[in-house]
Amino acid sequence: MTDTLIDPARSALLLVDLQERLLPAIDGGEQVVAAADWLAGVAHELELPIHATEQYPERLGATAGPVARWVPASQCHTKMHFSWAQDPSRAGVRLPEQVIIAGTEAHVCVLQTALGLQQLGHQVFAVAEAVGSRRAADRDLALARMRQAGVVIVGAEMVAFEWLQRAGTETFRRLLPCLREGWQPTA
Repeated sequence: MTDTLIDPARSALLLVDLQERLLPAIDGGEQVVAAADWLAGVAHELELPIHATEQYPERLGATAGPVARWVPASQCHTKMHFSWAQDPSRAGVRLPEQVIIAGTEAHVCVLQTALGLQQLGHQVFAVAEAVGSRRAADRDLALARMRQAGVVIVGAEMVAFEWLQRAGTETFRRLLPCLREGWQPTA
């Protein structure tokens, strides 16, 4: 069901191919990383599962430092398929019902992974400001196609506040400085 709120007890964050050598070619790549980093920091504070994929890291490099710090080594998966949903590296990895997805390239690996995870029965949420492609038009087409296919397009703050569910908790107070600042694009 696509009108369901994101539930922290039933969700994980998936960072797709946010890799060192690919990011300089991504339109707005610094902003994509900043949004993914902010969201991963919130997920980490809430002790939610965070997974990352790396497409052919020998060529494209490792996950970029800012976001790599949030991903346990055991949850960083090397892949060769564009869709991690079809890649052998996903075998044995149990993801919860809801998967929040960020990464690059929106029109290739993010799109194919999102649609593949949907086919496997997951509800997928794509974080608009945390996905990118080399060309802005490709990113826009990917978001439109994902939306048309039933992937829910969300913002980073939207995800964070749905994960938190309510104000007044110790967790909310701990994250309040980060939430007040919110995710901001780099200047």
